[in-house]
Amino acid sequence: MSTSVSARTEENRVREEIARIGADLYGRRYTVGSAGNISARLDDGWLITPTDACLGHLDPAKIAKVDRDGRRVSGDAPSKTLALHRAVYDSSPAVHGVVHTHSTHLVALTLAGVWQTDDVLPPITPYQVMKVGHIPLIPYCRPGDPRVAERVRSLAGQVRGVLLERLGPVVWGQSVSAAAWALEELEETARLWLMTTPRPTPLSDEQLDELRATFGARW
Repeated sequence: MSTSVSARTEENRVREEIARIGADLYGRRYTVGSAGNISARLDDGWLITPTDACLGHLDPAKIAKVDRDGRRVSGDAPSKTLALHRAVYDSSPAVHGVVHTHSTHLVALTLAGVWQTDDVLPPITPYQVMKVGHIPLIPYCRPGDPRVAERVRSLAGQVRGVLLERLGPVVWGQSVSAAAWALEELEETARLWLMTTPRPTPLSDEQLDELRATFGARW
């Protein structure tokens, strides 16, 4: 198989993955209407969901493709958050997927008040620690504001995601699927935190040390 045919095959696979993950997130109400966006790294640029597209009804062929300079190559007009996604990819070569949603409990957390600005949730479950890690809060800016991209650029190599105040999480990983799974873990942790009274006690230093030693957790 030639390189060009192989690249097209891989691109089509990633297009299908984006559409599948988008439908899954929409079906679970992690995003509603035309909120949220998903992107993936390719050898010759990126794929990103179109602006104002519903993640639950994506047409793989219409997902925007942009080249390494951010110019549209094919598909519909790319999401206005393209600069934010590119900031993650530029800072983290191992990242191949970025997912942003307006997940209800994580947005509610920013309205109610996060645990700390550099850690929006305390470490309350082992899978939160292992699969998500530290998630800092990015103070509110309008959607598409370039200041958000610059802030994320400075953090992308240190964490697996951020929480945008009033707008929801942006999470990245080695694939679109991996990023979505981490985002789902983060959203469920926020739901647990908000629904428990009194608030649960964080894992102890000894318990965190055990997760680091056994699973390589980054906390």
